[in-house]
Amino acid sequence: MRDHLDRERPGLVRGPLRAELIQGGRSNLTYAVTDGASRWVVRRPPLGHVLATAHDMTREYRVISALHRTAVPVPAPVLLCPDESVIGSPCYVMEFVDGTPYRTAEQLATLGPERTRGVLLGLVDTLVDLHAVHPAEAGLADFGRPDGFLERQLRRWGKQLDASRNRELAGIDELHATLGKALPRSTAATVVHGDYRLDNVLVDADDRITAILDWEMSTLGDPLADLGLLAMYSRPLDLSDSPVSTTAGAPGHPEPAELIERYATGSGRDVSDIAWYTAFAWFKLAVILEGIHYRYTLGRTVGPGFDRMGDLVPVFIDNGLTTLQEG
Repeated sequence: MRDHLDRERPGLVRGPLRAELIQGGRSNLTYAVTDGASRWVVRRPPLGHVLATAHDMTREYRVISALHRTAVPVPAPVLLCPDESVIGSPCYVMEFVDGTPYRTAEQLATLGPERTRGVLLGLVDTLVDLHAVHPAEAGLADFGRPDGFLERQLRRWGKQLDASRNRELAGIDELHATLGKALPRSTAATVVHGDYRLDNVLVDADDRITAILDWEMSTLGDPLADLGLLAMYSRPLDLSDSPVSTTAGAPGHPEPAELIERYATGSGRDVSDIAWYTAFAWFKLAVILEGIHYRYTLGRTVGPGFDRMGDLVPVFIDNGLTTLQEG
């Protein structure tokens, strides 16, 4: 990597490079890299079992490069490296941004209820800002195919479930089918993050969001898909030693209804079908967790917590079915 950076960005690196895996990611691998004076972040796909259309470094790099010119907080892009021979896979380099990715209720509780509430409301406001970006004006007019977005999403995640299917999962096919029978009519397309939640942003000491991270699922599509995911993550789950975000259980964390209403007010969008989008988020996360569990069974994972992923999948399926039933 040092030789490649010296060729492509002469003078950027001023000393020997050291890299450290940034814990917390369960899909693409993220490394903090330093030469002793400056810091950068390197992103690359996971080890093995790369599903079709996922883990595209070029797409990630393109979207942060486009959004860096807008009011949306993203790390500054440094270098795209599609050449697999450099580190064994395509990758890209971006600036290192200071901030905390709050992943647990215990972490968030240190802020206290008032600051916690403010951070979450800021998270919604930042999502409104993202969805206010005009794709064509940002150079992203061809970043996705908005027509039929929800139908394609259901097909995509159904196919990814099949690609990782190696055990019986009660209710997941029912959830998939029920979602397909009740597709809402999409609102006007925007840039969609695809995995928008508190631990995918960095928050500074003044409780400001300094960067949105992990753009691997981004595209052009229905913005309420992002809101549904945020609503899903805002429902506390009674899970001990959970390997996924538990921030919803922190004192002061707003209820999903308040976050949804704030988004509706800020964006002016109709959110009356949000239950469908939230149930879809439960389904999508069940598929993602099952894919991670499958890679774990093959011994192709890096980092702690993967041994518990499989136990979470039925919880997400049940919540998806309940959300559809109860609205």
